[in-house]
Amino acid sequence: MPLPEIFPGQFVQALVHNSPATFLRRPFSIHFVDYAANTLSLLVQARGEGTLHLGMLKPGDSLNLVYPLGNSFSIPSSGNVLLVGGGAGVAPLMFMGDYLNKKNIRPDFLVGFRTADEVSQIDEYSKYGKVFLSTDDGSMGEKGFVTQHSVFTTSPLAYQRICCCGPDAMMHAVAKLAKEKGVACEVSLENMMACGYGVCLCCITPTDKGNERVCLEGPVFDTRKLKWEL
Repeated sequence: MPLPEIFPGQFVQALVHNSPATFLRRPFSIHFVDYAANTLSLLVQARGEGTLHLGMLKPGDSLNLVYPLGNSFSIPSSGNVLLVGGGAGVAPLMFMGDYLNKKNIRPDFLVGFRTADEVSQIDEYSKYGKVFLSTDDGSMGEKGFVTQHSVFTTSPLAYQRICCCGPDAMMHAVAKLAKEKGVACEVSLENMMACGYGVCLCCITPTDKGNERVCLEGPVFDTRKLKWEL
């Protein structure tokens, strides 16, 4: 069966087999889509029993997915775009980079990890744009958080749009910098989800329109619409 049309920022809900403690499907950002090969990729970081079981899957195994879910990052028609990710939050950025390339926009990537041991796929990201790297301990790239990277020290900022996904504190910090520098910023939230299609209401987030469902109205939100203290 051919893949449906998928947009960067959308996600899947994965059913974890043979994991008695994993009752609900798990949400994962779509990492990459290859229509020619009719495949989509997920980037899974082993954190708990569910993701550990997913990491044990081998070529030929089956995985039950519901997709594509949620909305997507806005696709500009022109301008400089910075894609910012931290840890497993880098997941949707490669697909976004590929999508922008096909629109004749070559973005920059700014990715952060705790240590060099966690850094992965830098060569793959570099196929779609320039890659800037930071690690908390300075073992690779610049030392510090992504918001401390020299990319953000220029004034005015060299970008018209920022797309971001990662730890909540990191997204808040990036959104604050974007607001200070007058740059449009979208974030992909990683709230816990049960259903993935707007029924259970466990993933709501406060916005200027009231509480909205991250799985349905999101996961991507314009930070100016979120009730964040920046």
